[in-house]
Amino acid sequence: ASELAEGVWRRVALGHGLKLLTKNGHVYKYDGFRESEFDKLSDFFKAHYCLELAEKDLCVKGWNWGTVRFGGQLLSFDIGEQPVFEIPLSNVSQCTTGKNEVTLEFHQNDDAEVSLMEVRFYVPPTQEDGVDPVEAFAQNVLSKADVIQATGDAICIFRELQCLTPRGRYDIRIYPTFLHLHGKTFDYKIPYTTVLRLFLLPHKDQRQMFFVISLDPPIKQGQTRYHFLILLFSKDEDISLTLNMNEEEVEKRFEGRLTKNMSGSLYEMVSRVMKALVNRKITVPGNFQGHSGAQCITCSYKASSGLLYPLERGFIYVHKPPVHIRFDEISFVNFARGTTTTRSFDFEIETKQGTQYTFSSIEREEYGKLFDFVNAKKLNIKNRGLKEGMKQSYDEYADSDEDQHDAYLERMKEEGKIREENANDSSDGSGEETDSSFNPGEEDDDVAEDCDPSAPLPGLQLDCWGMQRRAEPGPEVSGEGCIGVPWVFSTPQSKKGKDPNAPKRPMSAYMLWLNASREKIKSDHPGISITDLSKKAGELWKAMSKEKKEEWDRKAEDARRDYEKAMKEYSVGSKADSHRGERSKKKKKKQEKQVKGKGDKKGATSKSSSSKSPAKGMSDSFKSKEFVSSDESSSAESKKEDSEDEGAASPPPSSEDSASGSD
Repeated sequence: ASELAEGVWRRVALGHGLKLLTKNGHVYKYDGFRESEFDKLSDFFKAHYCLELAEKDLCVKGWNWGTVRFGGQLLSFDIGEQPVFEIPLSNVSQCTTGKNEVTLEFHQNDDAEVSLMEVRFYVPPTQEDGVDPVEAFAQNVLSKADVIQATGDAICIFRELQCLTPRGRYDIRIYPTFLHLHGKTFDYKIPYTTVLRLFLLPHKDQRQMFFVISLDPPIKQGQTRYHFLILLFSKDEDISLTLNMNEEEVEKRFEGRLTKNMSGSLYEMVSRVMKALVNRKITVPGNFQGHSGAQCITCSYKASSGLLYPLERGFIYVHKPPVHIRFDEISFVNFARGTTTTRSFDFEIETKQGTQYTFSSIEREEYGKLFDFVNAKKLNIKNRGLKEGMKQSYDEYADSDEDQHDAYLERMKEEGKIREENANDSSDGSGEETDSSFNPGEEDDDVAEDCDPSAPLPGLQLDCWGMQRRAEPGPEVSGEGCIGVPWVFSTPQSKKGKDPNAPKRPMSAYMLWLNASREKIKSDHPGISITDLSKKAGELWKAMSKEKKEEWDRKAEDARRDYEKAMKEYSVGSKADSHRGERSKKKKKKQEKQVKGKGDKKGATSKSSSSKSPAKGMSDSFKSKEFVSSDESSSAESKKEDSEDEGAASPPPSSEDSASGSD
């Protein structure tokens, strides 16, 4: 009775409750009372404890702005005179400060399914000089909280170590019972009791080392939880370390595992000190070796690339995010085909809880080593039969990499060169004809028959998109799809084929050798298929000595020189032929224009007679008004040229002659 300082009666979730505060700061709470029992308890407290049982209700307004009071072991958050909630400071495990902010972290309650882990308080700045309200708040909490205190000096300190998770550079202070990570922004105190495992893993480049510390419960920063502490060391970095203890204390505490003065690689010193203090073994990779000789496999997990280490009792992936999977947690593994390329595959792991991990983009060469490792560990492989067959197919294609000879590729290259040359030749020879526009006034562009849809239609022009546009309304033309259609697609003119007189391209050294050796390979391997023959030829060519290859290279060089010489002669001859052809073509067109001009003029002077025979006009090409006028002008010019060449002008035809001619 003499220890009681205060008694409070209030309504709680289970009816009513009683809170007792002692003079030494302890708090005791009882609930389950009925409202009718208040009078009886109040009289009892007055008679036996000389205390007035105060009646205080909790504030249920839902406001988050109030006053904090520290009373004994309690932090009480009040609005006015009514408390909103109370925090026993003995449950606080960590107190960190920021700008105008204090964060309280709590011990994890393993007996409860859900437990409060963190509360943040915003402390407004005040005008008082010399007093920081944030620091004052934190000191009040730390004075009563069950927080790990850095009492005494650290055993040793490692300065500016590179940490991958949480990212940054930290000073690591080693204390007898906990590990202190001190960075520019954050501080973490990690008790050794929360350390589950230690891993020392060599990087694939053989110049760096990962030191991984597995934690449970994890360290927290806001909403982020770090279950692994990953340090990265360079193998070349050395250190001389002196423990802040005398030799007798070192010998008594660590029993020869550590000495007062030590020197060596930085990663060795850190791992050695951690092993002695945590008293746990350090896990290193087992006897697994990948395709490149490394003890890990390069792969991707989620969006990041990292390293997968097959261990003796599990897999560990570093570094973002770190994943550790024990063999006894695995339900089965699965080898899956890569989604983007056939040069890689995916390795899937499903745990007994149903969680699936997919490590993708693993090089094809790692398949055999990883499959043998998983098989040796007696893990359940989901698609064992398929993968064993897949392993054989990988072996079959093992010698078909880019750096080795491929006969099929050689043949495709030769055919590609020939096709390219054909395209160049045809474009050089037919460039003018392909780009020429439709000229209805010229006689060589005859009106196509109705059944030919690829030829231009009467009264239509060819526009720049390869479509026919009606220049001017003309007479109705019989034919399918010809009348009333303003746009008609025309089939482009086909390119000329390759000139049979052109010199043939020279063959490569391999193709010359293959043509000479094909019959011998067939005789040595009766019934061999074309594909197998090409593959066999590639193997023989690859195994051929350098001297023999040089002999075929010389033959290929001679063939190339002969081809270049023949090509020069051919190009000179073809140019001369093209010039002669152009001159003869121009002369022929000139003569045709002269004949056509005379006929057009006769037809213009006898309109009545020409209108009597529309069928004859249909047999020739139809001309709209503007094209008729242009033809008359051109025919007049051509007639003038003819008269100048002959030296005398011919007399104009009489009306009787024109009429008789038209009849």
